[in-house]
Amino acid sequence: MYHKPVLLSACIEGLNIQPEGIYADVTFGGGGHSRAILERLSTGHLYAFDQDEDAAKNVIDDPRFTFIPQNFKYFKNFIQLYHNGKIDGVLADLGVSSHQFDTPEKGFSTRFEGKLDMRMSQTNPVDAATVVNTYDHAALTRILSLYGEVQNAHLFAADIVKARSEQPIETTAQLKEAVAKRLPKGRENKTLAQVFQALRIEVNQEMEALTSFLSQCPDVLKPGGRLVVLSYHSLEDRLVKNFTRTGNAEGKEEKDFFGNLLTPYTLVNKKPIVPSEEETAENSRARSAKLRIAERRPE
Repeated sequence: MYHKPVLLSACIEGLNIQPEGIYADVTFGGGGHSRAILERLSTGHLYAFDQDEDAAKNVIDDPRFTFIPQNFKYFKNFIQLYHNGKIDGVLADLGVSSHQFDTPEKGFSTRFEGKLDMRMSQTNPVDAATVVNTYDHAALTRILSLYGEVQNAHLFAADIVKARSEQPIETTAQLKEAVAKRLPKGRENKTLAQVFQALRIEVNQEMEALTSFLSQCPDVLKPGGRLVVLSYHSLEDRLVKNFTRTGNAEGKEEKDFFGNLLTPYTLVNKKPIVPSEEETAENSRARSAKLRIAERRPE
């Protein structure tokens, strides 16, 4: 089951869709955003990207729709391959789909017994078991701290190294058991979710892919074209904020001779749009969502 997209109407409004425009949905998933975009197109076209093989089962039978089974880090190359020219808008929903969380064999969820996989694409040679069983203590500490914001990450890493010295950690249950004594009372599930998040981000090189995608967007968007990005944790949101504000990953401000900020974008919303209490009550996944929208400036 694919989830109802978070902040769907705000995302679609943010794209400012022209009926004859060319758009990209770089996180196709269950196709919820793509269907909403297609409803607003007349002679326009939509290109959708997704590296998850399961997403291909949701492909929309419509002559105005092209599915590209690729990671969005290859966004610019494939848009140039399929479309001669720049496009009017791009949407990215960076959340892991409910379908992925609810498929035990993917190993994304702390709720199910499953293999330690966590790959978004089965062509990826590195799965979560590889990370857990081969990364040294320092590398495990780094990813748990950086990508999961796990407190006392070095102690969790030490527990993992100790457990795997006795037998390889190959399932979600074995990983949970390895760190069980380290989980803070009353925050067991949240902390486990942070550990799983850190591994998932590392396995799929999510921050590198996002940085690559965001750096390509100014070259792909027409002046007046919109970049609409929905993120779910502070690391992603910080990158999106930096790129939309300054055009680079570090958020480094460059100014012209007159002191004007040199940036490819004008911010459509200065502060991120967040879901209403009603939406959060209906869909717990919406809790941490932040939506940022930027418009491509003229060259």
